[in-house]
Amino acid sequence: MSGKAYLVLENGMIFEGCRLGAEGEVIGEIVFTTGMTGYLETLTDKSYYGQIILQTYPLIGNYGVIPEDFESNVISARGYIVRDICREPSNFRSKGDLDTFLKDRNVVGLYGIDTRALTMILREKGTMNGIITGNPENADLEEIRSFRTENPVARVSVREKAVLNDEGEYTVAMLDFGYKENIARELVKRNCRVILLPHDTSAEEIIDLEPDGIMLSNGPGDPADNVTVIKNLRKLITCDMPIFGICLGHQLLALAHGFVTKKLKYGHRGANQPVRDLDTGRLYITSQNHGYYVTDESIDPSLACQWFINMNDNTCEGIRYMEKPIFSVQFHPEGCGGPKDTGYLFDKFISEIMRYSNSC
Repeated sequence: MSGKAYLVLENGMIFEGCRLGAEGEVIGEIVFTTGMTGYLETLTDKSYYGQIILQTYPLIGNYGVIPEDFESNVISARGYIVRDICREPSNFRSKGDLDTFLKDRNVVGLYGIDTRALTMILREKGTMNGIITGNPENADLEEIRSFRTENPVARVSVREKAVLNDEGEYTVAMLDFGYKENIARELVKRNCRVILLPHDTSAEEIIDLEPDGIMLSNGPGDPADNVTVIKNLRKLITCDMPIFGICLGHQLLALAHGFVTKKLKYGHRGANQPVRDLDTGRLYITSQNHGYYVTDESIDPSLACQWFINMNDNTCEGIRYMEKPIFSVQFHPEGCGGPKDTGYLFDKFISEIMRYSNSC
């Protein structure tokens, strides 16, 4: 049987539950995700660096641990909270149970609390820090409130260049800010040779690789903190080379053009976020994981136009740039756990690459 454990919020509220995963205690920013499936993709998404993940769907772990579904080989989240944990998964692909997986990766978790009540608090008050601990009386509220992640992108990015699918027809340079492996899979599936690069690779180094296109990946943290990356992107966007940004990549592209990003009250996280294509009026259900957004009023209409909006709060979900083969989206068209509605954006990127290659 698991021992008791507690979640203490920065406002002093306490939730009592049972320990999940590794022993110990951990402080982090608590963020909720609404996906009913895809918990493995969520846990292995490096965009959750420094955060404690709260799953709103009550039953987690029922199909076990499936390495083929991982988005990376690490868990970057600091903690994990669920309502009910399945200890006897049923799936022919499963290689074990979630509790053991978390123990093996030294991830501290908690189960058995009222996750719906906690989610309602976060929706009302906004994202808060908290601590998972075995002794709530010793929780230091000031320490909890002051917790911040430092240089999250640098901590999750690759350290050196790597090449995927060396025989691919089109060469795509992908700047890694904490990339999900399914972005690379979608490119490889479309016959791309992917050069994975550290986040701070200079514009000159990227241009010297003579890529056919540039992919800007997802990643954690406040986009405005990435001063070096933004400076490099300002040089790259003058090259008229196809560029496709996803999530953090979308935000960094906007900042490089002089637009503004702000933090959302509690973020968009889950596989059921509705967005509208402003060109066609069509609605799409998307997978998302972000705490910041590009403000629509900051978008210079002489440089770009808003492409997609979120149907829940009307925030910007996509941008197309004028007279340039550059576009970006806030959501995840590669979402491995689904939905796949917007996967066509990778085809659009390849079309821009083909047009660019033929003009050179």
